Amino acid sequence: METSVEISLYPLGREYVPEIKAFVKQLKGYNGLDVQVSGMSTQIFGDYRTIMNALTDEIERSFKENGKSVFVLKIVDGHLKKEK
Repeated sequence: METSVEISLYPLGREYVPEIKAFVKQLKGYNGLDVQVSGMSTQIFGDYRTIMNALTDEIERSFKENGKSVFVLKIVDGHLKKEK
């Protein structure tokens, strides 16, 4: 099942740019995911289970390595990528 996810990461009480860049870099390393970055969020397109497994692993990694953070997600059934 194709899925689209929009995710934003908000590290609490520290420099946020390096953590966000590291999180996105990890997501881009997964086969089968199309990861697009915008100014306020990251969009991920691909198979539902592939996306959710990647997010589970990377959110857990972020919590363990960086401490408290807030993740905001929107999940939609279907591939909603806008073509350029």
